[in-house]
Amino acid sequence: MEIRFSDTRPTGDFALVLPAAGTLRPGLDSLGAAKASVEGTLKRNRFEGETGGVAETFLDSDGGRRLLVIGTGDDAKAGDAPEKLGGAAVARLLTSGETQAVIDLTGLGLDADASARVGLGAALRSWRYDRYRTKLKDKQKPTLTSIIIVGGAPGSEDRYASRYAAVVDGVSLTRELVTEPPNIIYPETFVERVKESVKGLGLDVQVLGADEMAKLGMGALLGVAQGSVRAPQLLVMKWNGGKDGDAPVAFVGKGVTFDTGGISIKPAQNMEAMKWDMGGAGAVVGAMKALAGRKAKANVVGICGLVENMPDGNAQRPGDVVTTMSGQTVEVINTDAEGRLVLCDAITWTQQNIKPKAIVDLATLTGAMVITLGHEYAGIFANDEILAAALIKAADTSGDKLWRQPLADAYDRLIDSQIADMKNVGPREAGSITAAQFIKRFVDDGVAWAHLDIAGMAWSDKAKPTYDKGATGYGVRLLDQYIADTAEG
Repeated sequence: MEIRFSDTRPTGDFALVLPAAGTLRPGLDSLGAAKASVEGTLKRNRFEGETGGVAETFLDSDGGRRLLVIGTGDDAKAGDAPEKLGGAAVARLLTSGETQAVIDLTGLGLDADASARVGLGAALRSWRYDRYRTKLKDKQKPTLTSIIIVGGAPGSEDRYASRYAAVVDGVSLTRELVTEPPNIIYPETFVERVKESVKGLGLDVQVLGADEMAKLGMGALLGVAQGSVRAPQLLVMKWNGGKDGDAPVAFVGKGVTFDTGGISIKPAQNMEAMKWDMGGAGAVVGAMKALAGRKAKANVVGICGLVENMPDGNAQRPGDVVTTMSGQTVEVINTDAEGRLVLCDAITWTQQNIKPKAIVDLATLTGAMVITLGHEYAGIFANDEILAAALIKAADTSGDKLWRQPLADAYDRLIDSQIADMKNVGPREAGSITAAQFIKRFVDDGVAWAHLDIAGMAWSDKAKPTYDKGATGYGVRLLDQYIADTAEG
């Protein structure tokens, strides 16, 4: 989707979008004699300018031009109202037959950032992945190719180009990886796709294979991978945009490109959804692309542990004991609790080789998190109050919401093993918390760490303001905003 900004409306054919902030509807004044008729249409539709409300009509006096009036709530600048405005316009027009739309912000009083975020919402909502759909009917095909934002504050275009265009690219990469089927995206092709996508952005990309990880003693990650013919990978992406010598922030992603559960096999129903069990790794590479694309003034490293969890004759068994890179041992009670085994070795590698000032891991880790928070928030667990507060602030700004969860010794004791240092699952209760406690055992003293359980957020079965059904791209905007607030603020 092409996003442009202009001081005036263009000539020619386009759909016109006018925002309505409650009863504040300055755009209607530009309609001339048609204003009264449009106001009557709004009244008949019981349109009150509420957030997400859309009224549609056609202007006979303007050659039959399509007009959308979209509600933003009483304050068009508040929260994510600008993104919802842009997203609602695209959602309504994407397959409408219109090729160009003008969103006229005149009179709303939006600043440059809010005006730019209208474009952000529009660009995010326009993303589709039709690569494998060969028989789409004409009415199902996207037609909208261009959004022109008129009447924004001075500097809106520069703000969009410098701050948000790269974020759109990063979110798009994450959605693409999460959407692709598991016969297309597996550890090796994940790496290939990412390398191609970030070419020329200045990222330093390193890849460790199975032999290299075996020499390092990464027995937990390799144990998950041993049942698959797909070779595991550890993908490392470095962005050095900050001061020389400054310790970087590290983002660590769980990248299980397909999860059958292994020997502890999952039920067949809905197993196909487990192609998105690499959503944490997807978010990390999307965030790294966004940061590099906008030349973020920060040092950041993204690390992705990439495996496929399969149940062949060589697969890890319940009851096996593995030795992690840290030297700690784990009794594997359930092979479907594999993400934490991948993360623990990835985090140890990160601490030994990167020495970061903070670690944030992201993982579609537990179904228990979905039971707890549904599909509205991801859970955050942290050992550092400053880090937790900064991430929650970034979550509120970006719209990738987080809700704080507890950590405590009482939960930690639930994963003690009788024959090893720990087991990889606790009892059924507090499943998300014991998973976080497991990861915490691999975080070195003095290292600020946060774990984001995004199990309910990487994929959506219903459309939302800035994405359609499917891959959401959750985490990219959150991590990008966190860096903007803390390392660049």
